[in-house]
Amino acid sequence: MLALPKWRFVAIGMLEALGVVSGMSAGAMLPGPAIPILSQTFLVWQLTFSTVLLGRKYSFNQIAGCLLVAAGVVVAVASGSNSGQSLSGIDFAWPLVMIASSAFQAGASIIKESVFIDAARRLKGKSLDIFVVNSFGSGFQALFVFLFLPFLSNLKGIPFAQLPLYLKEGAGCFLNIGANTTGCDGAPWLPLIFVTTNIIFNISLLNLVKMSSAVVASLAVMLSVPISIYVLSRPLPYLPEGVSLSPFFVIGGIILVLGLILYNVPQRQAAKSD
Repeated sequence: MLALPKWRFVAIGMLEALGVVSGMSAGAMLPGPAIPILSQTFLVWQLTFSTVLLGRKYSFNQIAGCLLVAAGVVVAVASGSNSGQSLSGIDFAWPLVMIASSAFQAGASIIKESVFIDAARRLKGKSLDIFVVNSFGSGFQALFVFLFLPFLSNLKGIPFAQLPLYLKEGAGCFLNIGANTTGCDGAPWLPLIFVTTNIIFNISLLNLVKMSSAVVASLAVMLSVPISIYVLSRPLPYLPEGVSLSPFFVIGGIILVLGLILYNVPQRQAAKSD
């Protein structure tokens, strides 16, 4: 397993690093409920990439469901055109950056699926351990994030020479020690809980990709969309400012969920016939 070609893991790491960097940048500028809505373009990108890269074919219901997801995203984003609504005052570039982040992550997930398909042939039917995929992918992702730091510092107006100081202050904020800990409320337990939850989530999702496909895994994740939209619109600890959901934003969310249901109908029928 360790002798598998590494170029796919390099591609996975680079795409996931780009997804993290662009997603974090956009997430810092967008209201909470907009993030899960825009992230659902992940399914549209996955359908496109799996068709092009893996040669998969999809039914009319699946394509129609995917288009409904895209339509729901458009309606939700368009809700920011008027003042007082959830995306009002937000530069239109930031939703596009979040959509691009989903494209990078979708590309990585399709390559992961191709790794499992190729490994089944190379290992003569033996199952590839998900921790091999997760470890190599995460290792290259960390490497590329580190390589992107000079670009990110320049993007934020931070001179490259001051980057070590920012990293030192960031480590102090993570551990909640030192003189300058303003805005570090909840550290270190809050970021540690996030890291732990993220690791468990990634391993569970990768296991689902291994057992089924990348698209099925994304559908499972999308079941959290209505809940996350509502929860992120409420005033929460460390997120004290709630966001009022405009009617168009809610309608966009409903259209999106209907698209997910429509996409999943043929899969349920296939499961029943099996």
